[in-house]
Amino acid sequence: MPIKIPDTLPAFDTLVHEGVRVMTETMAIRQDIRPLQIGLLNLMPNKIKTEVQMARLVGASPLQVELSLVRVGGHKAKNTSEEHLLAFYETWEEVKHRKFDGFIITGAPVETLAYEDVTYWDEMRQIFDWTATNVHSTLNVCWGAMAGIYHFHKVPKHELKEKAFGVYRHQNLNPSSVYLSGFSDDFQIPVSRWTEVRRADIDRAEGLEILMESEEMGVCLVHEKTCNRLYMFNHVEYDSTSLADEYFRDVSTGAPIKLPHNYFPDDDPAKLPQNRWRSHAHLFFGNWINEIYQTTPYDLEKIGTRG
Repeated sequence: MPIKIPDTLPAFDTLVHEGVRVMTETMAIRQDIRPLQIGLLNLMPNKIKTEVQMARLVGASPLQVELSLVRVGGHKAKNTSEEHLLAFYETWEEVKHRKFDGFIITGAPVETLAYEDVTYWDEMRQIFDWTATNVHSTLNVCWGAMAGIYHFHKVPKHELKEKAFGVYRHQNLNPSSVYLSGFSDDFQIPVSRWTEVRRADIDRAEGLEILMESEEMGVCLVHEKTCNRLYMFNHVEYDSTSLADEYFRDVSTGAPIKLPHNYFPDDDPAKLPQNRWRSHAHLFFGNWINEIYQTTPYDLEKIGTRG
């Protein structure tokens, strides 16, 4: 089944060009099934690029998925037009009465700030608590993962001496996990962050299981059975050129940045990087959506209830 998004959303044409099946409201109404309700709380500056990355992976599912775009109300976006936000986004205050089968919370360019210094931290705390009652399964990504695991378990983040940046080998620590079904024992994932969470801090918390880890970059994916939460600290959703875009952006501004590790062929920025994580990105998101489908109540209003 296709993913249902507004046909005027910029991501629509990109996804069609890539072969992702998308549907209009009229097409969706003709299908007598309940689509999975997936929310995307988009905290990234370039919201359109993130919309494409997430919709591409969510839309690869054989299930019908309706994607709702959500933003925090306590922050004014600087890199996305107000017209785009008004046309395609709702604030969390406007959707908090709803129930969602799945909810994605993205990263944000605030990772070196203390959580309490983030201007919209109070709203984020409310959103995290709301997911416990209104969302069947939450996927927290990068800063969203660090913020979530701090909010629920007080797992701290630690600032790195230099940016963790590149494509790194990771290990599958639990092949029997439903979220890693079909995964190789060893695979590669893009990393781009100035902070980290550490295994020792996670091990001290209750109810957390590390599913993916890198010898060089540390913890990548954590599962929390309570409320079906996932914490993904790296960027499996990245485009082939995402790290290159970040590299050339920093070079152009004179910001200190090294070549991304194991990314450009022969470490030559003039050469086009190859995508070595796409298949596992689709596999991970497909596993997540399949687990949601297998376990979520048919009646949305029963999400968050016990018994």
